[in-house]
Amino acid sequence: MIWTIIGALAATLTMFSFVPQIFRSLRTRSVKDVSPVTLFQLSAGVCLWMIYGIARGDPIIIFANAVTLVTLLILIFLYFKYGKIGQ
Repeated sequence: MIWTIIGALAATLTMFSFVPQIFRSLRTRSVKDVSPVTLFQLSAGVCLWMIYGIARGDPIIIFANAVTLVTLLILIFLYFKYGKIGQ
C-alpha cells in the first residue's frame, strides 16, 4: 500500500513537472531557456517508460508517462512556435 502511494505521488510530481514551463512560455512567448535536446531526449525516455509500463501492466507507470508525454509535446510545440525555428 505504501509503495502504491509513493508511486502515485512520484507520478503526480513527474506528470506536472513541465506545466510551470508551459505557462511561462505562454506568458512570455519565449522559449529561449528551453533546451530542445532535453525535450526530445526526455520524450524518448518517457516513451520507453510507457512501453515498460505496458509490458509490466502497471497503470501508474503508463498513465504518468502518457500525461508527461503530453506536457512535453505541448512544450515542444511551443518551442517551434516561439523559438527561432518558428520565427
